[in-house]
Amino acid sequence: MAIRQRIFAGVQLRALRERHQLMQAELAEKLAISPSYLSQLEHDDRPLTPRLIERVTRLFPLEWQDFPGDDAEQLSLLLREALGDPIFDAPLAPEAIARLAQQQPAFARRFVELHSALRRANQRLEMVDETLALDAPEDARLPWEEVRDWFHLSNNYVDRIDRAAERLAAQVAASGSGADDVPTTDGLLRHLTQQHGITVELLPAISLRSFDAVQRVLRIDSGQPAASMRFQLAYHVASTALGEAIREIVANARLRSPVARELLAVGLGNYAAGAVLMPYGHFRRSARAFRHDVDRLALAYQTSFEQTCHRLSTMQREGERGLPIFFCRVDMAGNITKRHSATRFQFARFGGACPLWIVHEAAAIPDRIAVQLAETPDGERYVSIAKGLVKPSGRFDRNPRRYAVALGCEVKHAGEFVYADGLDLASPRAVTPIGVSCRICPRPDCEQRAYPPNDQQIAVHHWHRRVVPYELTE
Repeated sequence: MAIRQRIFAGVQLRALRERHQLMQAELAEKLAISPSYLSQLEHDDRPLTPRLIERVTRLFPLEWQDFPGDDAEQLSLLLREALGDPIFDAPLAPEAIARLAQQQPAFARRFVELHSALRRANQRLEMVDETLALDAPEDARLPWEEVRDWFHLSNNYVDRIDRAAERLAAQVAASGSGADDVPTTDGLLRHLTQQHGITVELLPAISLRSFDAVQRVLRIDSGQPAASMRFQLAYHVASTALGEAIREIVANARLRSPVARELLAVGLGNYAAGAVLMPYGHFRRSARAFRHDVDRLALAYQTSFEQTCHRLSTMQREGERGLPIFFCRVDMAGNITKRHSATRFQFARFGGACPLWIVHEAAAIPDRIAVQLAETPDGERYVSIAKGLVKPSGRFDRNPRRYAVALGCEVKHAGEFVYADGLDLASPRAVTPIGVSCRICPRPDCEQRAYPPNDQQIAVHHWHRRVVPYELTE
């Protein structure tokens, strides 16, 4: 029988306690052990047991992934995550999962891979389901829908581009006045000039960004906010330096039309620009230090609120994952124009989102962060924020763009999400019941329902009227 490697993590456990400003007695109480036992753990006199690992993971879900461990320990964590899926009636005991990962690693890996395949298959099935519900064949998706689905099935993380952009950011920062591997605006300008012979002109223009390949001149509309101009610079730096990698990914993507491939190339360029401005490792550390305060992060990285939210949704690197969040952008008509979820929270692929969701109110009241404790029909609760944004046009004769962005995480991660601090997470009265969209929402008593769900019958009573003029029947 193989002997399981013992895990000693005293330094990390002590650092975790100090970060959360806990005394030894306080952390010992949370872990249901004695202070003397915790002291032994912190001095590496005793190893962590599977039961203690489970408790630490439950108390500090983000920090635990940074603890040292052998391959069996990492496999045990992946297996525990897979077995925590709601499709299983009850999770296995931590000791049983650890033993399985150690004694049957091949089986454990196959199980994790199978669960990942199941999740991907379910996502594709949802896409097909909703397309059929609209009486449209699946291959009738528009090019931009194909690209949106490509990013969704990639979990909104492109490892090759992200790592290359991180190296590029360090290179740009090292050649200029940037610090901590984060490039400055001057550094981006200097990189384009010195490395690619490109001159940058900031002037009023119709296009946000225009490149003259013959004259080697990049023209950027000076009417944009500073964060937007900075993003346009980063886009050109990333697209020029990482062009070969982008082209190879596009060539191998399973897309049907040339237009979809061009859109994917632009999308990957935008992804790379965000990764250059907010390098993965540096940004992930800052996000955790600031408890995912978007305004603080945007100020630190000179990015916009939306750019920062979008980058937070890409923190999916294996072994270095960030906070599991959902992110979306909604226009004034209620259309979801960007969406991604690393949680169980799902967005409607067609039509508007739930009217009870705070994002709609935020769209009408810009520049104020609204916070909501919401519960979806599956019983999962989320801390959700939304902010209405106005993107100026720079001209009187062009209307500004108005929309809202939303960001959220599951309640179990509320301790890492600064916006949850003022919420009473235990109060049923503080929860707003929301759905994905009326077309698939099963809630029978929602007074905001626009139309009944597709899979349920309705009953209409002529002499009895509620706010909604029908009742749902099974």
